[in-house]
Amino acid sequence: MTFPHQLFDMSGKVTAITGGARGIGAQTARTLAAAGSAIAVLDVLTEPGEQLVAEINESGGRAAFWKMDVTQEDNVQRVFGEIATRFGRLDALVNNAGIEGANLPTHEMTLQQWQKVIDVNVTGVFLCTKYAIPHMLSAGGGSIVNLSSMYGLVGGPDVPAYHASKGAVRLMAKTEAMLYATQNIRANSVHPGFIRTPLLEEAFAKLGDPEQIFAHMKTLVPLAKIGDPQDIAAGILYLVSPAGRYVTGTELVIDGGYTAR
Repeated sequence: MTFPHQLFDMSGKVTAITGGARGIGAQTARTLAAAGSAIAVLDVLTEPGEQLVAEINESGGRAAFWKMDVTQEDNVQRVFGEIATRFGRLDALVNNAGIEGANLPTHEMTLQQWQKVIDVNVTGVFLCTKYAIPHMLSAGGGSIVNLSSMYGLVGGPDVPAYHASKGAVRLMAKTEAMLYATQNIRANSVHPGFIRTPLLEEAFAKLGDPEQIFAHMKTLVPLAKIGDPQDIAAGILYLVSPAGRYVTGTELVIDGGYTAR
């Protein structure tokens, strides 16, 4: 018996990935491109985004970069229209763009600090989903993955706006799953644990020596190691590919066992 590789075959599909220029987004772009999907890399970071697209195209994949701010509705609407024009369709959306925001207790946080995180992490997901769905409907269906966090499931004594935003996108995925199930659009959330990404490294650098903090984090994880972006990209591939065709409205937790307590 041979392994049914077609379960993960994304040939002929088109995937848009927000925050796609680095970290989890970039590794997801590489992984889905290797599975056959054309990739729209969407980010405010132009140089790494264009470098990633060049890397994918040089390795035999298909990718294009759009500079896009997920908080700007006109920008989002235009870019998703251009993706459909460029590639002919849109089959999957990975809502990965996000920021951590101010690490302050709630009573010390300003409304502006709160709103900045909500604008990117929640409203950005709404806008991208809003303008992706019509193209998915035209394609006969699709798959949406919202990048939440293990802190979209459990609480933590820091970054309250970030945690609130990750709880929100979890429920947004469930709502889209219910709204569009009969139209063959699936929606799920992915909940990474401690993953070594530029976002986490930058956050830890504000607190002290990142390596010392990573070493401490390992002691909190049952598998006793920090995750890699590829661990998350593999889960996203499962959800957007035919392998996940019966999965919608649920959470895929990839945290080394952190939330299993």
